[in-house]
Amino acid sequence: MPLDIFIPYWGDPAYMVATVESVLAQDSDDWILTIVDDAYPDRSVEEYIKSLAHPRIEYIRKDVNEGITANYRTCVALAKQEMMVILGCDDLMLPNYVSTILSGHAQFPDATIIQPGVNVIDENGHQVKTLVDTVKQQLIRPRSHGRQLLSGEALATNLMHGVWLYWPSLAFRTDKMRQVDFRDGYPIIQDVALTMDMVYLGAQLLVDPAVCFSYRRHSESASSTKLVDGSRFAGERDYFQFAASQARELGWAKTDRAARIRLTSRAHALALLPKAIRTRHTVAIKALVRHAFGN
Repeated sequence: MPLDIFIPYWGDPAYMVATVESVLAQDSDDWILTIVDDAYPDRSVEEYIKSLAHPRIEYIRKDVNEGITANYRTCVALAKQEMMVILGCDDLMLPNYVSTILSGHAQFPDATIIQPGVNVIDENGHQVKTLVDTVKQQLIRPRSHGRQLLSGEALATNLMHGVWLYWPSLAFRTDKMRQVDFRDGYPIIQDVALTMDMVYLGAQLLVDPAVCFSYRRHSESASSTKLVDGSRFAGERDYFQFAASQARELGWAKTDRAARIRLTSRAHALALLPKAIRTRHTVAIKALVRHAFGN
């Protein structure tokens, strides 16, 4: 049973080539790779994939750019295997990723989502430790020496305290993935919304401490740019309010409270405030203060 790997592509060709090479370097050949090119202007990646002529790699190019959410949906629609992953076009699978995911699925076949161990790298591929990632991985994520299953209100509450999942590293049961959809209106955190929808529907999350993935965190990425001016937090507030309403419908009082308090989200805004003050970015200062101290 191969792992269905999808790369929704739009971005730096050099990063993309490195991502594909990380798939080729797996210690297991039990994988299928599909690249869905969202009409990126530079066609060098297409030429690279054709030069590989790899029997387990398929390249699909869209006629027009449809955006990341639409490309996610395309990937889900194309999946044919039991387990699938939507890999970021600048992230890296370590050689043991596929074997780790398939082993976890074999041991816990009912798990809807698998979160393996992740390290964080910068633009140059150097491993880094950021404050945000340290808090998520060391203080919020449940700790265990082995694989553990999480679900229900306890998991939802934990994630509302701080989302410690790394979307591009997550593997999903394809049948469960198709029971939900990416919500429009949350362009930066649609992955969080989809994952929480799955948890609210009863998904089990398998946490595997084996480190097998490198998540690339860019200082000037789209999400971090929006963080600096505070615009991302407006979307986060809207989503947390919605997530709280979902929890109330289920009678999950602890999750409702955690979503309304959004503690780590407020702390993140506070951590960015000094930079906004130093640069005298008035709009960002107001947005960050509002997010940190507002209702």
